[in-house]
Amino acid sequence: MTDTFLIGLDYGSESARGVLIDTASGQQIGSHTHRYRHGIMTQQLPGGGALPRGWALQNAADYLEAAQHILSKLGSGRNIDSIGLGFTASSPLPTTLTGQPLSELYPDDPHAYVKLWKHAAAQKFADDINVRGGSYLDNFGGKVSGEWLLAKAVQIADEAPKLWSETARFIEAGDWLVWQLSGQERRSLGFAAYKAQYSESDGYPKGITDGLEQRLAPPHPVGSPAGDLTKAWRIETGIQGKATVAVAVIDSHVALPATGTVRTGSLVGALGTSAAYLFLSERFHALPRGIEGVAYNGSIRGLWCYESGQASFGDTLAWFVRNFPRAGSADESFKLYNFEAAMLAPGENRLVALDWWNGNRVPLADSRLSGVLMGLSMDTTSVGIYRALMESLCFGARSICDLFTAGDIAVERVLMTSGLAQNNPLLLQIMADVMNRPIDVPEIGNPTAVGAAIHGAFAAGVVSSYEEGAARFGAKSYRHYSPERRHVRVYETLFQLYREMSNSVRARAAMHTLSGMPTAENPA
Repeated sequence: MTDTFLIGLDYGSESARGVLIDTASGQQIGSHTHRYRHGIMTQQLPGGGALPRGWALQNAADYLEAAQHILSKLGSGRNIDSIGLGFTASSPLPTTLTGQPLSELYPDDPHAYVKLWKHAAAQKFADDINVRGGSYLDNFGGKVSGEWLLAKAVQIADEAPKLWSETARFIEAGDWLVWQLSGQERRSLGFAAYKAQYSESDGYPKGITDGLEQRLAPPHPVGSPAGDLTKAWRIETGIQGKATVAVAVIDSHVALPATGTVRTGSLVGALGTSAAYLFLSERFHALPRGIEGVAYNGSIRGLWCYESGQASFGDTLAWFVRNFPRAGSADESFKLYNFEAAMLAPGENRLVALDWWNGNRVPLADSRLSGVLMGLSMDTTSVGIYRALMESLCFGARSICDLFTAGDIAVERVLMTSGLAQNNPLLLQIMADVMNRPIDVPEIGNPTAVGAAIHGAFAAGVVSSYEEGAARFGAKSYRHYSPERRHVRVYETLFQLYREMSNSVRARAAMHTLSGMPTAENPA
């Protein structure tokens, strides 16, 4: 019998990663990572054109280059059963009718590029949408975020009407990559529901901006096959076999089956550049106040999934280490900061931080908000600040968990996954102490890419259910973190200070003022 394999692709903010899994044994036998050539463009375009403050773009060509490298490295000469794909969202781009990115035709126009999820310049358009309101907001707490597709579409139509007139398709980058690999435009219900407020009863929202509905396409539930890998990609990569390509899944959602979370009751946090917290349910509950949204068939087949998150997570710590390095490399600086931060007792730094370094996602959906560090004194050290930032991330996670329980959703188990969960034990112990809950971390490498592979396996019929996929290819064991009682009491006091800061209307108004302040280069 010929050996066959699964490939799972995980497209993050800075790079893409792939894993190769033996279909018969379920073992990972290879992985490969490729960084995007142009990275995250926040200051200038590839040709050198300057970008305004608050922009975050990517070049779609980088996604194809990453796919070529990863698929060739993992799949050349092998029989591939399926290819699954998780992609950071919302990151839409304008294309022609055939899928050509408009950035290839208009390289000097910033609106022609992928608008990455952290693109904050669309927030004012989200605010306008929210003021108008509509029934499509019912499952999203009455508001959309500037991170999502609708606001970004309105921004293009308002600021670049000529480019919008030439946009035949406005499509999430994950859906676009599936289109390139399979030759078929097959959009994902996950992207459409959570990031474009699509519903099966009403379709896409009406009246957002002229022609938006015509630039979108009907979506398909997660686990649906988009088509088989095209002949051109087979020649390019050396892949053999059926190689069924599944519709894309939001990157934080795609990890669920790899963690074994395919039923109700567990709150799963995907801790990466940003953080997402997901709760699966077999029945519909009214959306708890402050939680971002809920959709059916957009994360795991046959289940509702409630979504929430923090706009900055690992990003916040990376910002600090980048600006206040302790060693010649970022990795070494992280090690030093973590080692010394672990020596501090809870509360010893006398600091409380607000984790809004990239705006607030839950419960305010406002990218103009910003971080706060309270308690600075002549005794403050860089290590103390680093620990305060770690604690602030955990306070943000607890505030989200509290919103679920306040909304009568019973969180029976908390799991944390992705890079920071696996690689930063101090952070996970702080989180268990702050939440006063035990936390489980699945012991599995590359969980997001493995989750993508499970989605692909379901789409190709390799497994008949997500339960089977999780059992065959997902985590088999878990690392446990239990709260330390003596720390819980201290963190309860600090968390109440965090809540006071986050609830301050005057503080948020001041953040808006600072965000919109004119400069000498950009006068009002």
